[in-house]
Amino acid sequence: MLTFLGSSMVIVFTYLIMSRRLSPVAALVIVPIIFALFGGFGIAELGDMMADGIKTVASSAALLLFAILFFGIMIDAGLFDPLIKKILTIVKGDPVKIAIGTAIIAMTVALDGDGTTTHMITISAMLPLFIRIGMNPLGLATISLLSVSIMSGMTPWGGPATRAIVSLGLDANEFFVPILPTMLAGMASILFIAFLIGKKERARLGVIDLDVAAKKNSFAFAEAAVTAVATVTDDIKRPKLIWINLLLTVAVMYILIAGILPAAIIFLIGFVIAAMINYPNIQKQSERIAAHAGNAITVVILVFAAGIFAGIFSGTKMVDAIANSMVSIIPESLGGFFPTVVALTSMPLTFVLSNDAYYFGVLPILAEAGAAYGVDPLEVARASVLGQPVHFLSPLVASTFLLVGMLKTDFGTMQRYAFKWAILCSLAIIIVAFLTGAI
Repeated sequence: MLTFLGSSMVIVFTYLIMSRRLSPVAALVIVPIIFALFGGFGIAELGDMMADGIKTVASSAALLLFAILFFGIMIDAGLFDPLIKKILTIVKGDPVKIAIGTAIIAMTVALDGDGTTTHMITISAMLPLFIRIGMNPLGLATISLLSVSIMSGMTPWGGPATRAIVSLGLDANEFFVPILPTMLAGMASILFIAFLIGKKERARLGVIDLDVAAKKNSFAFAEAAVTAVATVTDDIKRPKLIWINLLLTVAVMYILIAGILPAAIIFLIGFVIAAMINYPNIQKQSERIAAHAGNAITVVILVFAAGIFAGIFSGTKMVDAIANSMVSIIPESLGGFFPTVVALTSMPLTFVLSNDAYYFGVLPILAEAGAAYGVDPLEVARASVLGQPVHFLSPLVASTFLLVGMLKTDFGTMQRYAFKWAILCSLAIIIVAFLTGAI
């Protein structure tokens, strides 16, 4: 009953989101409540589940709030302007070079394992160029999203790999070294996907003369995209403080990677310092906060709504029921290929489940099932992270909401555009992992 209820809830939820019948916030809150009530759970029980879910995502919500404000200040002050100008001189209006350059930037930034930081920097640096050329911003979103999924998904300091290692009590080096060729293959697949996206845009647009691009840009949503990018006036630029801002940003990222302080605290302190340095006038500080408040609040609301969904999904034991049912239907003849089965099923499972739910709830069950077939838990753990490109299209991923918000696009539209590329990326790394013996 719980398996049917949970599966039905996921199907209905996904349909409502992708068909735009409900907004993500409404679907994340209303759908699980209705299904839980239908399953016989009481209001008081649901209240506790939702509260637990909100507590689980509270730190992520705080991180997103302060990260948006911190990087918002840096964008306003013009920290990334030199990077944009440098890229402009290199790519010279060629969509293929722009797409590949975007992939290189995104994968480099994503090494810190944080999707929020990656999207903030990549989108801030490249969206004005995409708009000026007339390229589809959804291609930018796809490249950034896939970069995070590979660089964060497989590195031991990234979220998914860390959860898998901790959940099964594994050694980080034993996990990572055999999967390194797979990670490199994932990076290569992102560059290839960026090439394909860029080639398609080049066939549509040609190589653009940047000086006349704005006049000739007839792309259907270019006008809407332009309005989505706040015009930063010269009076809030701080070119003389660029080195101080760069030093502050590097310090924040170093402390984040080193794990000296919680991520939300780091960005809160960084935001306060950045605001004081760049806009010592209190009124100016208030104006800058107000300028980014809309995007920040929207993302935080979505994160808390996702917490309610995850809390009910986990609290009602629908997650456990679905996982147990999935394990029970795997034929014994496939036991030798169990890691491959885990890798393939990780795509749909991590799409409908949060990483916490999957790695702390489902993965131990899968590892135990694999042990019955003589499969090393290390292989199950490695296989579990190979579906991350698809996972990052899930409405349960906070950083993806940030990505959608920065582009001012619709979540379902982004999913429809990026889905085939995410599947391609996941299948590529699964094949390489199998061929190299990582799984």
